[in-house]
Amino acid sequence: MSAMFSHCTPITSDKATSLSSSFYGHNLRRSAQLPGKFFSTISVSSPASSPAFRSRIACQISSSSSAATSPPSSSVNVQAKSGQKDFLHINDFDKATILKILDQAAEIKALLKSGDRTFLPFKGKTMAMIFAKPSMRTRVSFETGFSLLGGHAIYLGPDDIQMGKREETRDVARVLSRYNDIIMARVFAHQDILDLAKYATVPVVNGLTDFNHPCQIMADALTIIEHIGHLEGTKVVYVGDGNNIVHSWLLLASVIPFHFVCACPKGFEPDEQTAEKARKAGISKIEITNDPKEAVRGADVVYSDVWASMGQKEEAAFRRQVFKGFQVDENLMKLAGPKAYFMHCLPAERGVEVTDEVVEAPNSIVFPQAENRMHAQNAIMLHLFGL
Repeated sequence: MSAMFSHCTPITSDKATSLSSSFYGHNLRRSAQLPGKFFSTISVSSPASSPAFRSRIACQISSSSSAATSPPSSSVNVQAKSGQKDFLHINDFDKATILKILDQAAEIKALLKSGDRTFLPFKGKTMAMIFAKPSMRTRVSFETGFSLLGGHAIYLGPDDIQMGKREETRDVARVLSRYNDIIMARVFAHQDILDLAKYATVPVVNGLTDFNHPCQIMADALTIIEHIGHLEGTKVVYVGDGNNIVHSWLLLASVIPFHFVCACPKGFEPDEQTAEKARKAGISKIEITNDPKEAVRGADVVYSDVWASMGQKEEAAFRRQVFKGFQVDENLMKLAGPKAYFMHCLPAERGVEVTDEVVEAPNSIVFPQAENRMHAQNAIMLHLFGL
């Protein structure tokens, strides 16, 4: 592989405009590594205009094209699997790796925003997308993102496989591994994603389980960096059900230092073991409270999600009664302060967990947050491929 890059010279960032986002002392201007070379800092406004940037991408395209000509084999896949991680939980990775992935997400986002479509690291690769749970954002962000970087994604809906019912998960994993280079799955039971990863010989990405949603939180972290300038040291207050989103925030807080508060009704707290694990990590300040008004004071971000997730809709009426007082409205945002941003992983039930005025307010960043799903996921997959 190194021979392919012998003609590529190191790229400097003298003429590039640096990204302003940083994790206190860890700035997004830090180079992100690609095969054999380093990404230099890119300009958010017009990255493709830099000759250095184009030269760097040309080197990467050369690598991608050469790799695409090599036929896959099951033995190669098994060896690769033994030496790489899947993306199942955020805390499977250390701080440096998470920061590297987020750096790369920012760079690839800037490239795509410039209109440049010459960076095709996924050329010749296919992704199987398993959906036990349907989703607009997860499907479109993965499928579009993979396609924009040169790959082909295959959608497998709830009735296409019926994983664990019509066919055992371990068989699905081994069959799809022989057809595809990567598997993404959005499922109910967390054990399903663990079983897929255990038996697959290609990387497996957790697109959501009932326990956690790591891709969403990576997109959220990228969004906070873009708007606040850093994640480290911020106060993120989640208001609502202690669900899979909260679990992923807790797992991130066990790696990256920030202040995380979950304000939820009694009886709807997040998994106790997950919360305790985050506390014992000693990285972040973790609070679980039943008082949303007190929780949001001084928040940098107020975060909400639906009160009844998919699979809980029969509880919706009951939950609306229990969750009274936990709606994010203009009054609650005022308590947070004028600089607090509002975030929501969507879809939102406007008028239930959040009011229409809050979603449409100038400090609402729910749509940049949704867009960043694609960019964060692209970077995750680049990392899993070793790119």
